Amino acid sequence: MPDWFRKVPQSPTNPRRPEAVKKFDVADLYSGPVEARAEAPSESALDEKLRQAYFWIVNSAIISPYYDIEYNDGPAQSFVFGDQKSAVTLPSDQSYSSFVLMPLLNLVLRRRCLLVGGPGRGKTASAILMGLIAGYSIRDVRRAIQHGQPQMTISDLLGNPLPSTLVSAKSADDIQISWRKWLGMRVKIIDEYNRIPTRTQSALLTVLADNYAEILDQIYECPESAWYLTANDDAGGGTYQVIEALRDRIDIVVKALHFNTRFLGDLLARIEQEVRPEQVMPAQIIFTERELDEAHRQILGVAIDPKLRRRIEFFASHFEFCEPAAAQIEYKTKDTAKLSAIDMGLLASSETGKDRVRDLGSQTTNGLSVRSLMTLLAFAKALTWFRGGAEVSFDDVRQVLPFVLHDKLTQQADSPFFEQAGNGVYRIDKVGWIRRLFDLSCAEYDRLGLDKDDPVMTEETDFARGLEGLPEKEVRARLVRIERTLAAWSKAGKFYGHMFDDVLKLKYYHQRYTNYLKWLRFRE
Repeated sequence: MPDWFRKVPQSPTNPRRPEAVKKFDVADLYSGPVEARAEAPSESALDEKLRQAYFWIVNSAIISPYYDIEYNDGPAQSFVFGDQKSAVTLPSDQSYSSFVLMPLLNLVLRRRCLLVGGPGRGKTASAILMGLIAGYSIRDVRRAIQHGQPQMTISDLLGNPLPSTLVSAKSADDIQISWRKWLGMRVKIIDEYNRIPTRTQSALLTVLADNYAEILDQIYECPESAWYLTANDDAGGGTYQVIEALRDRIDIVVKALHFNTRFLGDLLARIEQEVRPEQVMPAQIIFTERELDEAHRQILGVAIDPKLRRRIEFFASHFEFCEPAAAQIEYKTKDTAKLSAIDMGLLASSETGKDRVRDLGSQTTNGLSVRSLMTLLAFAKALTWFRGGAEVSFDDVRQVLPFVLHDKLTQQADSPFFEQAGNGVYRIDKVGWIRRLFDLSCAEYDRLGLDKDDPVMTEETDFARGLEGLPEKEVRARLVRIERTLAAWSKAGKFYGHMFDDVLKLKYYHQRYTNYLKWLRFRE
């Protein structure tokens, strides 16, 4: 077998990564000469190990010669082709294929990834490789794959009660269950999950969302796992419609891109050499359970600058607000409208006078859940860690957004935005649409000058110092300041989504100060 199938380059995959700063330790004062001290292996090498796994997969396993997660370090060359002005950019910094990178990040984050694309695009093969990287044998991974099919029962998915205990049991507690082995694995693969019957989907939801399986009141506790589900389309269809709760638990959606025919020679080499990539994975890129846990811990330690977090907040604030949905401000949300079963397009058309092209919220029929926002922050941290960074960058957030929010933001097809010249393509290209939304949000953020003048951030900073010992005079001054800010905003005329959350937060602060003031008076 040719060695190049197993080859993992010794050179660093990210040579620009800065050296980690060694923390001062008092013990260093009492140790011997520098050359005599043997340094322990650094755990920070785990990100390099994951990058090695990434490059082995794209160079030797899955043929994915695409760089749709683009980074630039300086000017990038760009070219335009065809009547539709199709742009091709040559990234000036290390860039990546989402089809390989996002499943790898999902592995170390222990989240839920949906791989979508036509048959034969490598979805199941990619999921199998994730199981091998996690340390399982090819035999165990293949046997543990749950293949969705219309006849799948809950027993097929989870296990069966032992016949002998069914006969002798005096109560449900005496029944023993023969649980399926895949439930105990840290990588779980569900192939064609949209072919599973609705009732069995509900049982799958319990395992996927809450990490336990239940049969006849017997419980099996599952470990934290990385999930990989596959489907031939991302519209929720299939033999059975996927239940909404199950779709909502999926953290990221990754599309399998087409096979580039100019790489047919690679396929020929595999046929002639009788090589299957999953059978020749190098030992250097296989992670132990402890290493995956440590990588997860390191990812959580990646920092996010408050100014970048503020841009994420501003972006997320556009979508939930629906002014005609209720009389009281707290209920002016799309969720209120959805629960009433009213047509969202009809409700949106009643908002007269507002610039619906400028209003980013007009492009969606829903807002963002807490779960999706937490997932966004986690994957942004993971991408930064993978690239060798210590703090999440703007580009990291921008690149991760489309995969996290792909199934979380539902388009309002009648929005005037899609009727604008050049915007029709975004009805089809959800990845490009979500990135465009983020770009437009950041442009509006800059136009409003919120980095320099953000009244809510001022109140947030003051409030974070705590209320203990705050004198009555200062409390009254803050109450007046909040009231003046709200009065100034009310004169703007139009009410947009990004103002909605700001107004509610100022109302929250006003109530906290009011309650504190009442307590101060009570003490007198």
